[in-house]
Amino acid sequence: MPLVKNGAVVPDAFTHTDAQSALPEGPVIVPLSRLLAEHETLLGGNRPVGVAVSNDADVTTLAPFIDALSVVVLSFPKFRDGRAYSQARLLRERLRYGGELRASGNVLRDQILLMARCGFDAFEIDKPSDVGAFASALATYSVFYQPTGDGRAIALDLRRRPLQGA
Repeated sequence: MPLVKNGAVVPDAFTHTDAQSALPEGPVIVPLSRLLAEHETLLGGNRPVGVAVSNDADVTTLAPFIDALSVVVLSFPKFRDGRAYSQARLLRERLRYGGELRASGNVLRDQILLMARCGFDAFEIDKPSDVGAFASALATYSVFYQPTGDGRAIALDLRRRPLQGA
């Protein structure tokens, strides 16, 4: 599955695994249930570890491990289910998660900029033919009115800045 990260197509170094399988070598993404059960073993080594979180899970359960996680994958199972937007904002704004925040599942081009505004910086894309459109969608707008978790200045802040060279 193609991965768009920070507006560019990149190879995915992580391997997704389930709750029971043996862990493969290298970077791995495990389900939340496995992280909670095996966190000492998973986070005790040098391997990068990520966690896949369903959109009905409480992301605050990640608080004790937040600095040790390389990737958090949030799921969009349906078009009309936006709970992962709220999870992303909680992770970025309340828990101060600074690692990769990845959207997975029903990730649509017209929502990718909104996802980025909530703090997502990586997107698993189902169709390889759509990858270029997804990457360009992130550059559609450069000024925003609403503050969010992505750290960009809003229009009012830009207006208050002194002009360059004045």
